[in-house]
Amino acid sequence: MRYLPLNNNLFKFNRKRFVSQLPAGSMAVFVSAELMPRNGDQFYPFRQQSDFFYLTGTEQDNTCLLLFPDCPNQAYREILFVESYDSHKATWEGEKLSVEKAKSVSGIERILFNDQFNAVLQEVTGYCGKIYLNNNEYIKYHSEVEHKNLRFARAMKEKFPLHEFHRAAPILEKLRVIKSETELELIKTASDITAKAFKRVLKKLVPGMNEFEVQAEIEHEFVLNRASGHAYYPIIAGGKNSCVLHYNDNDKPLQDNELLLLDFGAEYANYSADLSRTIPVNGHFSQRQKQCYDAVLRVFRKAVKLYVPGNTIEQINREVWKLMEEEMITLGLFTKQDVSNQNPDFPLYRRYLMHGVAHHIGLDVHDVGSKFEPLAPGMVLTCEPGLYIREENIGIRIENDILVTETEPIDLMADIPIEASEIEQFMNN
Repeated sequence: MRYLPLNNNLFKFNRKRFVSQLPAGSMAVFVSAELMPRNGDQFYPFRQQSDFFYLTGTEQDNTCLLLFPDCPNQAYREILFVESYDSHKATWEGEKLSVEKAKSVSGIERILFNDQFNAVLQEVTGYCGKIYLNNNEYIKYHSEVEHKNLRFARAMKEKFPLHEFHRAAPILEKLRVIKSETELELIKTASDITAKAFKRVLKKLVPGMNEFEVQAEIEHEFVLNRASGHAYYPIIAGGKNSCVLHYNDNDKPLQDNELLLLDFGAEYANYSADLSRTIPVNGHFSQRQKQCYDAVLRVFRKAVKLYVPGNTIEQINREVWKLMEEEMITLGLFTKQDVSNQNPDFPLYRRYLMHGVAHHIGLDVHDVGSKFEPLAPGMVLTCEPGLYIREENIGIRIENDILVTETEPIDLMADIPIEASEIEQFMNN
């Protein structure tokens, strides 16, 4: 891992909160992520499953966690199962977690090897009636690839058909959506690294560069600052590409007089940042580009004030869409009369702003949390109004990460250039 070692009190705290939510006599079993095949004999770089990292801090595949706070055998109340030492494998791939290292990283005292897992599981299930298993329940997630959690859940139900199984995800979502002070520090570190990368782009960008060259400048700064990489695949979109919401080809040349939309964020210790900016390729906004950019920025500043306890993402979306509609009228995209005559099921603003403006962020860039759940102190969400005028090749998105507090919201990216004049000045110094 590139990031500096984390205090295992974070993971002890997370486990303590989780088991406090389990009904009496319940057990929870979690499995790590697995290596994903790429091609030939290659695998994609390993990234730990977010919930497993949240509870253990470990960065290794083929690992299991068992939590059974009421187990009559006290030795089996909290166990981490890891691979045993394999000298042949260590020669080719490096050593895996030792028992002592696993204890140090996770704060779990009882470390056993995987070959003991089935025997322990067989014993402890005799003492419990309810078993909690995990799954990715993000509302927009769908994959044709069956992941390890699903296979493990099926195997557990086949092996223990008379037990009562429950979902761990609702408990974990309730916990993960409120960030601890340590988590906020990690998100802020990811944000600071993202800021350095953006400022590097402002200094390096010139007409004629390719989108992937801009991506390379970002990645250069990420590596130098201990980020594990991108929190999500970056959007580096020049000209008409800026109007493609999830554009990620990143392989076109950048032309003079075009805008460049950037949507990227560093991942540090598995915690994400998410930044969007739109900048002029030649260092100067045209009059129309600045007019559109300032319209989005005005809405952004008003939107941030909505990130207060009790509000919801759904309410923020509706308010921001209304604000953007007013700006679109001012920009001449349609008239008030057009709005009064529009089909309410297909409002005119949807031609130029097709997405919501907020999502939770944390261990995942689209982190756990419902858009209907009232905001509460400790939540971190993005604020990202946008404007996409395809006929003018103008795509603009402005996005920062916002911390909800008891009082005023805190912009975790407040130090990153955002005013059009500030961006121009930075690019032309």
